[in-house]
Amino acid sequence: MASEELIVAIQGERGAFSHQAAIAALGPGIEVLPRASFDELFDSVVEGKADRGLVPIENSLHGSIHENYDRLKSRPLHIVGETQLRIRQCLIARPGSSVGMIRRVASHPVALAQCRRFFAERPQLEAVSAYDTAGAVQDLMKGGLATQGAIASRLAAELYGASVLLDDIEDDAENYTRFLLLAREAGTLEAASKTSIVFVLDNQPGALYRALGVFASRSVDLCKLESRPLRGHPWEYSFYLDVLGDPRGVAGLAIEELGRSCRELRILGSYPEGLS
Repeated sequence: MASEELIVAIQGERGAFSHQAAIAALGPGIEVLPRASFDELFDSVVEGKADRGLVPIENSLHGSIHENYDRLKSRPLHIVGETQLRIRQCLIARPGSSVGMIRRVASHPVALAQCRRFFAERPQLEAVSAYDTAGAVQDLMKGGLATQGAIASRLAAELYGASVLLDDIEDDAENYTRFLLLAREAGTLEAASKTSIVFVLDNQPGALYRALGVFASRSVDLCKLESRPLRGHPWEYSFYLDVLGDPRGVAGLAIEELGRSCRELRILGSYPEGLS
């Protein structure tokens, strides 16, 4: 993917893991547009303030970010790519601080939860919630004390002039987040190997079984199935499905057949399968 002069909206501050993932997906020549919330991120792309949006959709330890599935359905955007980022948490402090000096450590609640063993082994440390990992480093460098630290990416430390005291303090090394790259226009199909769709079925016995059968009968691989409540219809659901294969081939034919039996079907995007 070309990265020249692209403006990419992310949730969080510069140096957040979304920033790191954007560089991994598009290269270092991008300009990131920090946004305080996911709604603002989506709106920035819809309104043309950003060329792309990079949004986390699931984590290998904590599961799906369900509200972002809802936003994918409700906003007129297309998935044009994806990337997977290995999440490496660092203990960060002001220059001149040491591990022994730190007493309070700030970060996003999810990042703090990923470092429970680190805190259990250091009972003198107080964990403090912050709205963003990189934002915690930014606040630290604006006026923090030598006894204060933050947990964030190494990129955040480099951007704000902080020091990394410890690397890889997360409990589980198999900690990956999958990010989706969003655009106002659909991507090309030439290199696409994955298609994300959302569909709604009539509430009848066996409806989902029959729907998924169009893929099984063609030996088309499915790698993700997610259900979300259907707004305005209690106890009915939208289904999000990731389909592997060339959308111009058998996978596309299966999706086309599925569409004939659905109350509603929308292709969210066809794109190259991302690698870590």
